[in-house]
Amino acid sequence: MDSRPTLFGLHGWLDNAATHRRMAADLARERRFHAIDLAGHGHSGHRPSGAEYRLVDYVGDLAALLDRYYEEPVDLVGHSLGGIVASFYAAAFPERVRRLVLIDSLGPPPAQPEESSRYLREGIERQLRGRSAPKVYPSVAEAIADRAGGFSPLSESAADVLVSRNLEPCAGGYRWCTDPRLRYPSLMRFDEAQILGILSRIQAPVLLVRAESGLLGRLKTMDERRAAIAHLTERVVAGGHHCHLDESPKAVATTITEFLNAEIDH
Repeated sequence: MDSRPTLFGLHGWLDNAATHRRMAADLARERRFHAIDLAGHGHSGHRPSGAEYRLVDYVGDLAALLDRYYEEPVDLVGHSLGGIVASFYAAAFPERVRRLVLIDSLGPPPAQPEESSRYLREGIERQLRGRSAPKVYPSVAEAIADRAGGFSPLSESAADVLVSRNLEPCAGGYRWCTDPRLRYPSLMRFDEAQILGILSRIQAPVLLVRAESGLLGRLKTMDERRAAIAHLTERVVAGGHHCHLDESPKAVATTITEFLNAEIDH
């Protein structure tokens, strides 16, 4: 039986388990490393008709997975949305997480309480309109180019890694495997006080891997969120939001391994 520690990798929104591919060999040298597709992403199934893709449901999915297959605490590494899911799980189930790594991720975007009714309306109206026809790409190369120029830009080689696990053939070419409903506005959002309260409940040592040109630079409450986590170590690496896949996979993997192997000092 493999007695090495277990490390789970969680990916970002509209990405998939391949986001960890360029770090996987390094991360798996001293531990069992598993990267999973969140529901509606990659090779995972889509939620049934009428269901939503709420943040809290991803936390529940992770809890069900770990409760079924693992008795011992595990280590978690999450990028972007995956980091949010992992941090919320660590706060709710502190006894189940040994160490937590967040890659360019420090909680969800905050919502203003007075905007809750507007968010609710926007989400419901989008659901009522239903799914639009999926975009069809004549070639894989065109899908890669489209992904490379997305919300968080990637090099084409990095986009190729993600797209390889996120395309399926269809009439006329290729389409995304991801559930189109992932793009619907969320009906449930957290305000800053709730986010800080959740982060403050994390007991495990936390490593924040922050990208020099990542998305966290836009977070106005960065200092408050860092202060809310009791045992936080921060490391800055070169690159953008996908630094672990694109510009700095070796540096990120080395930083993660050193953190996971370090003695716990509290």
